[in-house]
Amino acid sequence: MKLGFIGLGIMGAPMAGHLLAAGHELFAQSHGGVPAELQEKGAKVCANAREVAQQADIVFVMVPDTPHVADVLFGANGAAEGLSAGKTVVDMSSISPIATKDFAKRINALGCDYLDAPVSGGEVGAKAASLTIMVGGSEATFAKVKPLFELMGKNITLVGGNGDGQTCKVANQIIVALNIEAVGEALLFASKAGADPAKVRQALMGGFASSRILEVHGERMINRTFNPGFRIELHQKDLNLALEGARALGLSLPHTASALQLMNACAAHGGAGWDHSGLVQALEIAANHKIAGN
Repeated sequence: MKLGFIGLGIMGAPMAGHLLAAGHELFAQSHGGVPAELQEKGAKVCANAREVAQQADIVFVMVPDTPHVADVLFGANGAAEGLSAGKTVVDMSSISPIATKDFAKRINALGCDYLDAPVSGGEVGAKAASLTIMVGGSEATFAKVKPLFELMGKNITLVGGNGDGQTCKVANQIIVALNIEAVGEALLFASKAGADPAKVRQALMGGFASSRILEVHGERMINRTFNPGFRIELHQKDLNLALEGARALGLSLPHTASALQLMNACAAHGGAGWDHSGLVQALEIAANHKIAGN
């Protein structure tokens, strides 16, 4: 198939690589340029999103935030300028569910289909093609694109109509953030009490407290490896979306708010680019104790 991919960062580059490896023709464009590795595998470099949309039948978008998607789709030389009836846009970014519904209507008005399909699994999942993909859109469009999703992920679910995929991703990010906070507090408590946090983590991995966050991010906290798979500044964005949605719905999400404040504290200490497991450093500052400080 003729596919387009816009946004080739930490997540997008390996995702696009899986599409190439399956033998599809790929037209690519990214703010930071198309990685040489993808070009060597056959990716065709496009000057802008409009050119990608002109060449491809299905255009994937994987950029950081709502304004970036708006610019990719509807800005100068945006994808909308290059689309023709019958093509499909698949936004795999994590953005506002409300804005997504508007974007879908505008793309549909051009005679094209639209899926919102945010992902979970981070850099590890992107490289391993094991991402969880949460999709909003029509059943027919989902059926058409699903074989391509299967090249990038394992757990692929059509949640509902346009916007519902993004709503699901916001819910995911609430759970992830609160789990990171919980793991951080638990390991900090253990360390401050004089126990070996690595052995505490090992013991907990065999019990009811076991989780993917404890496995992966607990290890990061102990080993102090905060180079990003998923940056704090991106998780700040997602939790802000959660709280904006909660305000509109008349909900109180107190622990989501506390997790965001801890991430804000990390950013204030220069940690916007840390991996989101680095949230633990805000807890450590408050405790004047580091988990690996025994």
